[in-house]
Amino acid sequence: MERNILIIFVERMEKLGIKVELVGNIPWIYIEKVNGKRIQKEDYFLGNHGFTVAFYPIRNDQVMEFTDISRIIKLIRKYR
Repeated sequence: MERNILIIFVERMEKLGIKVELVGNIPWIYIEKVNGKRIQKEDYFLGNHGFTVAFYPIRNDQVMEFTDISRIIKLIRKYR
């Protein structure tokens, strides 16, 4: 069974000492907090309710992918 990219991402961030909290509103998956700091509205990306890190696949033939990994890392650096 393939591991979810989000689980791998969160575990890797934890190894770096960064706690990332995600929330979902299918199909959107948002980063809600980084190290306990809530993401501010001016940093929202591809959604009205948060910074969209990925989209949950709707069909069986789709796979979950990050929206823009460089923007995600930039956001994490800003809030860490």
